[in-house]
Amino acid sequence: MPQIRPLPTELQKIAIDELGEVPNRIADDLSDLKEWIQQHPHLKACIEDQFLVQFLRGSKYSLEKAKEKLNNFYTLSTKYPYLRSTDDVDDPIFRKLHRTGCLCLLPIPLNGNGPRIILEQINFGPQDFTTIEICKYIWTMAEITLLNDPYACIQGLVFVMDCSKSTLQHLPLVTPKILIDFVMFCEKALPLRIKKVFVLNCPPFIQTLLNIGLSCTSEKLRSRIHICEGYNVEKFEKFFPKKYLPQNFGGENSSIEHICQEFEKVIDEYREYFQRNADCGVDESLRLDEDNIQNSEFGVGGSFRKINVD
Repeated sequence: MPQIRPLPTELQKIAIDELGEVPNRIADDLSDLKEWIQQHPHLKACIEDQFLVQFLRGSKYSLEKAKEKLNNFYTLSTKYPYLRSTDDVDDPIFRKLHRTGCLCLLPIPLNGNGPRIILEQINFGPQDFTTIEICKYIWTMAEITLLNDPYACIQGLVFVMDCSKSTLQHLPLVTPKILIDFVMFCEKALPLRIKKVFVLNCPPFIQTLLNIGLSCTSEKLRSRIHICEGYNVEKFEKFFPKKYLPQNFGGENSSIEHICQEFEKVIDEYREYFQRNADCGVDESLRLDEDNIQNSEFGVGGSFRKINVD
Protein backbone atom coordinates (compact mmCIF):
# COMPACT_ATOMS: atom_id res chain seq x y z
CA MET A 1 0.00 0.00 0.00
CA PRO A 2 1.55 3.33 -1.02
CA GLN A 3 2.51 5.61 1.87
CA ILE A 4 0.73 8.69 0.56
CA ARG A 5 -1.88 10.95 2.09
CA PRO A 6 -5.43 10.41 0.81
CA LEU A 7 -6.76 13.35 -1.18
CA PRO A 8 -9.95 15.23 -0.31
CA THR A 9 -12.82 13.87 -2.38
CA GLU A 10 -13.05 16.87 -4.72
CA LEU A 11 -9.30 16.79 -5.40
CA GLN A 12 -9.27 13.03 -5.99
CA LYS A 13 -11.89 13.47 -8.70
CA ILE A 14 -9.79 16.21 -10.35
CA ALA A 15 -6.67 14.02 -10.13
CA ILE A 16 -8.55 11.23 -11.91
CA ASP A 17 -10.21 13.43 -14.54
CA GLU A 18 -7.36 15.85 -15.31
CA LEU A 19 -4.14 14.09 -14.33
CA GLY A 20 -5.01 10.54 -15.32
CA GLU A 21 -4.60 9.17 -11.81
CA VAL A 22 -5.91 5.65 -11.27
CA PRO A 23 -5.90 5.16 -7.48
CA ASN A 24 -5.63 1.36 -7.53
CA ARG A 25 -2.66 1.58 -9.93
CA ILE A 26 -0.56 4.08 -7.96
CA ALA A 27 1.39 1.31 -6.22
CA ASP A 28 2.45 -0.15 -9.57
CA ASP A 29 3.32 3.28 -10.99
CA LEU A 30 5.50 4.05 -7.97
CA SER A 31 7.15 0.63 -8.23
CA ASP A 32 8.04 1.28 -11.88
CA LEU A 33 9.58 4.66 -11.01
CA LYS A 34 11.59 3.19 -8.12
CA GLU A 35 12.86 0.39 -10.35
CA TRP A 36 14.05 2.97 -12.88
CA ILE A 37 15.89 4.88 -10.13
CA GLN A 38 17.65 1.68 -9.03
CA GLN A 39 18.80 1.05 -12.60
CA HIS A 40 20.58 4.42 -12.79
CA PRO A 41 23.60 4.42 -10.48
CA HIS A 42 24.31 8.13 -10.98
CA LEU A 43 21.02 9.05 -9.36
CA LYS A 44 20.57 9.07 -5.59
CA ALA A 45 16.95 10.10 -5.20
CA CYS A 46 14.44 10.21 -2.40
CA ILE A 47 12.25 7.13 -2.86
CA GLU A 48 9.56 8.08 -0.36
CA ASP A 49 6.12 7.55 -1.88
CA GLN A 50 4.77 11.02 -1.04
CA PHE A 51 7.72 12.61 -2.86
CA LEU A 52 7.66 10.38 -5.93
CA VAL A 53 3.90 10.44 -6.46
CA GLN A 54 4.08 14.16 -7.14
CA PHE A 55 6.46 13.56 -10.05
CA LEU A 56 3.83 11.22 -11.50
CA ARG A 57 1.03 13.70 -10.88
CA GLY A 58 3.14 16.57 -12.19
CA SER A 59 3.71 14.57 -15.40
CA LYS A 60 0.07 13.47 -15.73
CA TYR A 61 1.21 9.91 -15.13
CA SER A 62 3.52 9.75 -18.10
CA LEU A 63 6.30 7.59 -16.67
CA GLU A 64 8.83 8.88 -19.20
CA LYS A 65 8.07 12.50 -18.33
CA ALA A 66 8.24 11.70 -14.62
CA LYS A 67 11.68 10.11 -15.10
CA GLU A 68 12.90 13.13 -17.06
CA LYS A 69 11.58 15.60 -14.49
CA LEU A 70 13.09 13.64 -11.60
CA ASN A 71 16.44 13.40 -13.38
CA ASN A 72 16.32 17.14 -14.09
CA PHE A 73 15.42 17.85 -10.47
CA TYR A 74 18.52 16.18 -9.07
CA THR A 75 20.94 16.95 -11.90
CA LEU A 76 20.29 20.68 -11.78
CA SER A 77 20.12 20.94 -8.01
CA THR A 78 23.45 19.12 -7.74
CA LYS A 79 25.13 21.27 -10.38
CA TYR A 80 23.86 24.61 -9.12
CA PRO A 81 23.82 25.27 -5.34
CA TYR A 82 21.15 27.95 -5.71
CA LEU A 83 18.71 25.26 -6.91
CA ARG A 84 19.10 23.06 -3.83
CA SER A 85 16.96 22.72 -0.73
CA THR A 86 18.47 23.06 2.71
CA ASP A 87 19.37 20.07 4.85
CA ASP A 88 18.66 21.95 8.10
CA VAL A 89 15.36 23.78 8.49
CA ASP A 90 16.48 24.92 11.95
CA ASP A 91 19.32 26.97 10.50
CA PRO A 92 18.96 30.48 12.02
CA ILE A 93 19.33 32.18 8.62
CA PHE A 94 16.59 29.97 7.14
CA ARG A 95 14.21 30.81 9.99
CA LYS A 96 15.09 34.51 9.89
CA LEU A 97 14.35 34.63 6.17
CA HIS A 98 11.04 32.83 6.65
CA ARG A 99 9.98 35.27 9.35
CA THR A 100 10.39 38.23 7.00
CA GLY A 101 7.25 37.03 5.21
CA CYS A 102 8.99 37.16 1.84
CA LEU A 103 7.20 33.97 0.81
CA CYS A 104 3.77 33.25 2.21
CA LEU A 105 1.44 30.35 1.33
CA LEU A 106 -2.01 31.82 1.80
CA PRO A 107 -4.27 29.49 3.80
CA ILE A 108 -7.33 29.45 1.50
CA PRO A 109 -6.87 28.02 -2.03
CA LEU A 110 -8.27 30.07 -4.88
CA ASN A 111 -12.02 29.48 -5.21
CA GLY A 112 -11.90 27.31 -2.11
CA ASN A 113 -10.51 24.16 -3.76
CA GLY A 114 -8.34 25.55 -6.54
CA PRO A 115 -4.63 26.39 -6.83
CA ARG A 116 -2.59 27.36 -3.80
CA ILE A 117 -1.89 31.11 -3.73
CA ILE A 118 1.67 32.10 -2.89
CA LEU A 119 2.48 35.70 -2.03
CA GLU A 120 6.08 36.78 -2.63
CA GLN A 121 7.77 40.07 -1.83
CA ILE A 122 11.30 41.40 -1.54
CA ASN A 123 10.89 42.97 1.86
CA PHE A 124 14.42 42.64 3.23
CA GLY A 125 17.55 44.68 2.76
CA PRO A 126 19.94 43.94 -0.14
CA GLN A 127 22.68 43.00 2.32
CA ASP A 128 20.55 40.93 4.71
CA PHE A 129 20.86 37.59 2.88
CA THR A 130 22.96 36.03 0.14
CA THR A 131 21.62 34.74 -3.17
CA ILE A 132 22.19 31.13 -2.14
CA GLU A 133 20.45 31.62 1.21
CA ILE A 134 17.41 33.12 -0.51
CA CYS A 135 17.23 30.50 -3.26
CA LYS A 136 17.70 27.55 -0.92
CA TYR A 137 14.90 28.89 1.24
CA ILE A 138 12.60 29.16 -1.78
CA TRP A 139 13.35 25.61 -2.98
CA THR A 140 12.93 24.20 0.52
CA MET A 141 9.50 25.79 0.71
CA ALA A 142 8.71 24.40 -2.74
CA GLU A 143 9.73 20.90 -1.66
CA ILE A 144 7.64 21.13 1.51
CA THR A 145 4.72 22.26 -0.64
CA LEU A 146 4.96 19.29 -3.02
CA LEU A 147 5.08 16.95 -0.02
CA ASN A 148 2.44 18.59 2.12
CA ASP A 149 -0.09 20.58 0.10
CA PRO A 150 -2.75 18.59 -1.83
CA TYR A 151 -4.19 21.72 -3.46
CA ALA A 152 -0.80 22.76 -4.85
CA CYS A 153 -0.09 19.19 -5.95
CA ILE A 154 -3.33 18.69 -7.85
CA GLN A 155 -4.48 22.19 -8.80
CA GLY A 156 -1.12 23.94 -9.09
CA LEU A 157 0.16 27.31 -7.93
CA VAL A 158 -0.80 30.93 -8.41
CA PHE A 159 1.88 33.48 -7.54
CA VAL A 160 1.31 37.07 -6.50
CA MET A 161 4.66 38.88 -6.52
CA ASP A 162 4.86 42.35 -5.00
CA CYS A 163 7.91 44.32 -6.16
CA SER A 164 7.07 47.58 -4.38
CA LYS A 165 10.09 47.30 -2.07
CA SER A 166 12.54 46.13 -4.73
CA THR A 167 15.45 48.50 -5.38
CA LEU A 168 18.39 48.64 -7.74
CA GLN A 169 20.54 47.65 -4.75
CA HIS A 170 18.82 44.24 -4.80
CA LEU A 171 19.93 43.55 -8.38
CA PRO A 172 23.27 41.86 -7.48
CA LEU A 173 21.26 39.13 -5.73
CA VAL A 174 19.91 37.88 -9.08
CA THR A 175 22.12 37.56 -12.13
CA PRO A 176 20.59 36.81 -15.56
CA LYS A 177 22.19 33.33 -15.47
CA ILE A 178 20.66 32.52 -12.08
CA LEU A 179 17.28 33.82 -13.19
CA ILE A 180 17.31 31.71 -16.36
CA ASP A 181 18.29 28.60 -14.40
CA PHE A 182 15.62 29.39 -11.82
CA VAL A 183 12.82 29.76 -14.37
CA MET A 184 13.91 26.67 -16.31
CA PHE A 185 14.03 24.62 -13.11
CA CYS A 186 10.44 25.64 -12.40
CA GLU A 187 9.34 24.56 -15.87
CA LYS A 188 11.45 21.45 -16.42
CA ALA A 189 12.19 19.99 -12.98
CA LEU A 190 9.65 21.13 -10.39
CA PRO A 191 6.60 18.81 -10.44
CA LEU A 192 4.18 21.58 -9.53
CA ARG A 193 2.14 23.35 -12.20
CA ILE A 194 2.27 27.13 -12.35
CA LYS A 195 -1.20 28.36 -13.29
CA LYS A 196 -0.78 32.14 -13.05
CA VAL A 197 1.81 34.70 -11.99
CA PHE A 198 0.83 38.28 -11.16
CA VAL A 199 3.72 40.72 -10.77
CA LEU A 200 2.55 43.86 -8.96
CA ASN A 201 4.29 47.24 -8.69
CA CYS A 202 6.82 46.12 -11.29
CA PRO A 203 9.58 48.70 -11.96
CA PRO A 204 11.34 48.72 -15.36
CA PHE A 205 14.50 47.00 -14.12
CA ILE A 206 12.47 44.05 -12.76
CA GLN A 207 10.60 43.80 -16.06
CA THR A 208 13.93 43.63 -17.90
CA LEU A 209 15.09 40.80 -15.64
CA LEU A 210 11.82 38.93 -16.15
CA ASN A 211 12.11 39.29 -19.91
CA ILE A 212 15.56 37.69 -19.76
CA GLY A 213 14.34 34.83 -17.59
CA LEU A 214 11.26 34.18 -19.70
CA SER A 215 13.13 34.29 -23.00
CA CYS A 216 13.96 30.59 -22.68
CA THR A 217 10.59 29.33 -21.51
CA SER A 218 7.60 28.00 -23.39
CA GLU A 219 4.93 30.26 -24.80
CA LYS A 220 2.49 28.44 -22.52
CA LEU A 221 4.28 29.64 -19.39
CA ARG A 222 4.83 33.14 -20.73
CA SER A 223 1.11 33.49 -21.41
CA ARG A 224 0.38 32.87 -17.74
CA ILE A 225 2.45 35.78 -16.47
CA HIS A 226 0.79 39.17 -15.99
CA ILE A 227 2.91 42.22 -15.17
CA CYS A 228 1.36 45.27 -13.55
CA GLU A 229 3.18 48.56 -13.01
CA GLY A 230 1.09 49.37 -9.95
CA TYR A 231 -1.38 47.79 -7.56
CA ASN A 232 -5.06 48.64 -7.41
CA VAL A 233 -6.95 46.63 -4.78
CA GLU A 234 -10.34 47.06 -6.45
CA LYS A 235 -9.03 46.06 -9.90
CA PHE A 236 -7.07 43.12 -8.51
CA GLU A 237 -10.15 41.92 -6.64
CA LYS A 238 -11.51 40.70 -10.00
CA PHE A 239 -8.84 37.97 -9.85
CA PHE A 240 -8.53 37.60 -6.09
CA PRO A 241 -11.50 38.35 -3.86
CA LYS A 242 -10.36 40.02 -0.66
CA LYS A 243 -11.11 36.94 1.43
CA TYR A 244 -8.01 35.25 -0.04
CA LEU A 245 -5.59 38.13 0.54
CA PRO A 246 -3.89 38.99 3.85
CA GLN A 247 -4.69 42.18 5.71
CA ASN A 248 -1.36 43.65 4.61
CA PHE A 249 -2.70 43.69 1.04
CA GLY A 250 -6.13 45.09 1.82
CA GLY A 251 -7.62 41.63 2.20
CA GLU A 252 -9.84 39.97 4.76
CA ASN A 253 -7.44 37.18 5.74
CA SER A 254 -5.10 37.20 8.70
CA SER A 255 -1.76 39.00 8.55
CA ILE A 256 1.32 37.77 6.69
CA GLU A 257 3.15 37.61 10.01
CA HIS A 258 0.54 35.27 11.51
CA ILE A 259 0.35 33.06 8.41
CA CYS A 260 4.14 32.61 8.34
CA GLN A 261 4.22 31.96 12.07
CA GLU A 262 1.64 29.20 11.68
CA PHE A 263 3.55 27.69 8.75
CA GLU A 264 6.61 27.22 10.97
CA LYS A 265 4.74 24.28 12.48
CA VAL A 266 4.61 22.69 9.00
CA ILE A 267 8.33 23.33 8.50
CA ASP A 268 9.01 21.58 11.82
CA GLU A 269 7.23 18.46 10.54
CA TYR A 270 9.80 18.07 7.73
CA ARG A 271 12.95 18.47 9.83
CA GLU A 272 13.79 14.76 9.64
CA TYR A 273 12.79 14.49 5.98
CA PHE A 274 15.47 17.00 4.92
CA GLN A 275 18.03 15.33 7.19
CA ARG A 276 17.27 11.91 5.67
CA ASN A 277 17.60 13.15 2.12
CA ALA A 278 20.48 15.58 2.52
CA ASP A 279 22.82 13.53 0.30
CA CYS A 280 20.39 13.06 -2.58
CA GLY A 281 21.68 14.21 -5.97
CA VAL A 282 23.70 12.86 -8.87
CA ASP A 283 27.22 11.54 -9.30
CA GLU A 284 28.20 12.33 -12.89
CA SER A 285 31.06 9.82 -12.80
CA LEU A 286 28.47 7.03 -12.48
CA ARG A 287 26.12 8.25 -15.20
CA LEU A 288 25.56 5.57 -17.85
CA ASP A 289 26.54 6.32 -21.46
CA GLU A 290 22.91 6.24 -22.51
CA ASP A 291 22.21 9.05 -20.04
CA ASN A 292 25.08 11.27 -21.19
CA ILE A 293 23.23 13.75 -23.36
CA GLN A 294 25.26 16.30 -25.25
CA ASN A 295 24.57 19.83 -26.44
CA SER A 296 22.65 20.76 -23.32
CA GLU A 297 23.46 23.69 -21.10
CA PHE A 298 22.19 21.67 -18.16
CA GLY A 299 23.31 18.18 -19.12
CA VAL A 300 19.79 16.76 -19.01
CA GLY A 301 18.34 14.97 -21.98
CA GLY A 302 18.27 17.86 -24.39
CA SER A 303 15.32 19.27 -22.47
CA PHE A 304 16.80 22.75 -22.27
CA ARG A 305 17.70 25.18 -24.98
CA LYS A 306 21.19 26.56 -24.66
CA ILE A 307 21.22 30.28 -24.11
CA ASN A 308 24.29 32.47 -23.93
CA VAL A 309 23.99 35.44 -21.64
CA ASP A 310 26.82 37.91 -21.15
